[in-house]
Amino acid sequence: MKIKGKIEGLEGSFAVAEAVRMANADVISAYPITPQTHIVERLSEMVADGELDAEFICVESEHSAMSACVGASAAGARVFTCSAGQGLELMHEVLYIPSSMRLPVVAVVANRALSAPLSVWCDHSDVMAIRDIGWIQMFAENNQQAFDLTLCAYRVAEDKEVLFPAMVHLDGFYLSHVIEDMVLPADEEVAGFIPEYEHPFVLDPDRPVSMGCYGPPFIYPETKKAQEVAFANTRPKIVETWKEFGDTFGRYYSPVEKYRMEDARIALLTMGSCGETAMLAVDEMREEGEDVGLIRLRLWRPFPFMEFRDAVKDVELLVVLDRAISFGMGGPVCSEVKSALYDQRKKPDIVGFIGGLGGRDIPIEGFKYMVSRALEKVKAIERGEEIETEMIGIRE
Repeated sequence: MKIKGKIEGLEGSFAVAEAVRMANADVISAYPITPQTHIVERLSEMVADGELDAEFICVESEHSAMSACVGASAAGARVFTCSAGQGLELMHEVLYIPSSMRLPVVAVVANRALSAPLSVWCDHSDVMAIRDIGWIQMFAENNQQAFDLTLCAYRVAEDKEVLFPAMVHLDGFYLSHVIEDMVLPADEEVAGFIPEYEHPFVLDPDRPVSMGCYGPPFIYPETKKAQEVAFANTRPKIVETWKEFGDTFGRYYSPVEKYRMEDARIALLTMGSCGETAMLAVDEMREEGEDVGLIRLRLWRPFPFMEFRDAVKDVELLVVLDRAISFGMGGPVCSEVKSALYDQRKKPDIVGFIGGLGGRDIPIEGFKYMVSRALEKVKAIERGEEIETEMIGIRE
């Protein structure tokens, strides 16, 4: 299928802003924080210059930003916000509200390391701290994906069979501040893909409803059960939306995406922008005779159990890269992967590594090291030895 649109060089942040403009958001409420700032700066310019007919709410904190989004979404507006790092953690308390109240807020996070020490650079500490908030969460590898997934986030979140908030993650600086060539579709094509937002239970004085009421013990567990069932059932709609997006614009996405996995004995697993570097590493290792492939998690929540298990069913060794640390536990992604495969057959062996903390680069050689080191660790496991999660690229 021919790719529709014009090619432009855009910074990742501006690509997200273009997606929000094309989605015709009604309310934007955000507090600027590095490396997310360029997104809201560009959107504020669009609103001020009349490119986007929306209300731009300047708030004093991320906590207030999400609170404003909750109110605006409940009143029937299509809303947007974004954050990063410490700002996302300040927003944390309110993030549970739209998912519990089934409000389709859309947010973009320019992933950033958490203090202390203070860091504005990228890792995945912030997203791992909010993985259980009940939001649909997707990961982008490049600026084109950040644009595409933001559009898909609106289409999915606002679907009447879904009605859950959606979050798109793009790596801070690696994507948010880097200019890449990308394809921008026409406004009318996007308008045809994203229908008008119409929440079935919008706040209306003529049809009073209550949202977020007090829930004593006799009802609270049932509300959480209903939320979990509904959230798990969003996965087919996400897959369907990505298929429709591909049919419309020529770019297809899947919950779990594979690279050179046809005959792979060993698989790397990544999330975010480092996946493209990992592809180059896989190519080099293939040339050197290693049967290595790559798995990238595109959908983080709800976790794609079925697709993930299918992707690793023939793999003997799975090498998981975490860009965050769960203190006292190792890598959070590796822990979840082990949990997802717990009731499956013994293979594959799973070896986790932690790297890229605080924005430190992971070069091609870093991925090749992980594979060779993982093979050594498997031999140690076979000898009955206990292995620890290793942090790569550390100056000892």
